[in-house]
Amino acid sequence: MDEFDFLVIGSGSGLDVANVAVNQDQSVAVVEKGPLGGTCLNRGCIPSKMLLYHAEVLETVERAEEFGIHADVEGVDFAEIVREVNEDVSGDADSIRRGLESSPRHELYDGEARFVDDRTVEISGGEDDGAKLRAETVLIAAGTRPSIPPIDGIESVDYLTSTEALQLEEPPEHLVIVGGGYIAAELGHFFGTFGSDVSIVGRRPNLLPEADEEVGEAFTDRYAERFDVYTGYEAVAAEEADGEVTVEARPYPEASTVRTAGGDAVAPADADRVEVTGDTLLVAAGRRPNSGTLNLDATGVETDAGGFIETDEYLRTDAEGVWALGDIVGEYLLKHSANHEASAVARNVFGGEMEAVDYTAMPFAVFASPEVAGVGLREGALRADDVDYAVRTYPYEETARGSAMHAEGFVKVLIDLDGEIIGCHIIGPEASNLIEEVVVAMKAGTGTVQDIRESIHIHPALSEVVQRAFSGRFSRPEHLHDHDH
Repeated sequence: MDEFDFLVIGSGSGLDVANVAVNQDQSVAVVEKGPLGGTCLNRGCIPSKMLLYHAEVLETVERAEEFGIHADVEGVDFAEIVREVNEDVSGDADSIRRGLESSPRHELYDGEARFVDDRTVEISGGEDDGAKLRAETVLIAAGTRPSIPPIDGIESVDYLTSTEALQLEEPPEHLVIVGGGYIAAELGHFFGTFGSDVSIVGRRPNLLPEADEEVGEAFTDRYAERFDVYTGYEAVAAEEADGEVTVEARPYPEASTVRTAGGDAVAPADADRVEVTGDTLLVAAGRRPNSGTLNLDATGVETDAGGFIETDEYLRTDAEGVWALGDIVGEYLLKHSANHEASAVARNVFGGEMEAVDYTAMPFAVFASPEVAGVGLREGALRADDVDYAVRTYPYEETARGSAMHAEGFVKVLIDLDGEIIGCHIIGPEASNLIEEVVVAMKAGTGTVQDIRESIHIHPALSEVVQRAFSGRFSRPEHLHDHDH
């Protein structure tokens, strides 16, 4: 039995805490069954955003005619683009491995961790198969993996998940995507820009169901102009024959409307079944936690109905000395959230007085075309909770920079009746950057309209669209006026 002060399962954001432990002169064990660096580096946000920037460059060139610039794309070395990105990712993962292996206070175990008791694990598979190790403090940061919905016949179809899609060295001729979230949106944009015909089948009335409804509707409208989009449909069956994959989908019971390719939203009864056929199927229907591989039954660690590990506000599990962070706790499946949680765990384990994790103003972004970003509450949630609020929306094209860019999109601001910012949602160019000043205002300032309104914005920078969204007259929605009477 190998004894350590600190043990981390997973090599993503959990490594940040492991490094703090080392700086506290603790002995540290790291258990990882795959490439080091976690989901984000190896099969998530890093390779996907690197690839998506290539799509952005190509899209810019193809739009040049709009600006009186005549440019032709003579060719695209797609395979080289993908190989270069994956080589960069592999190089970073190898660099992390070399760093751990050369460290006198880190011990790296290759394999999958399975708990024997609360703070003892046995390694399964890999070079260290059968090894047992115990630590005074254990951090579970084992992440998630793609979720495959119960589609009849899916086991006989050679489908892709996001992991394999990021390694394709040739764009599919016709890509069928099951799922309507950010992974589906980003990969649909990537392959569509490089020449694939794309069909998307999503269960919710709009793509990006986690975005504000108005933003999601605008995004879905834009995608319906580019691709075949079927929203409000659930994939129920799939089959593969003669090099083609066919997906059968039916109206999702919880969706109030459906959208068929090339058409407006209609009532479910108007289209009770669709079939979508292509040469490649990508299943991008969310993520599920890796808790099922950990043998948590041998511990006091509790999980919720979805398998995500339950923690308190300090990220402690129900087992003494066992902590958890990142995607596997299911709070926000975002790398910046995991990094934020890692700072909290490091502070609470090795600092003085413990502090609860502060999720105030946790932003998200979708690096598609158009780009989407948001922070705070959505209007639908405010309506559902009968919250009194005011809203203002401002379009990109009414700013000098937005007009010059031929930009489509808008900034939507939600405030309470005291002027405090409770949500901001953006669709359009640079949304992921524009949202940041709102995040700072909500997190570090008083978090009011005045924080944005009274800050000097460079003219004619694109950030003026945010300033103007906060500077005009806000209005209470009609349903709130009706409620007054």
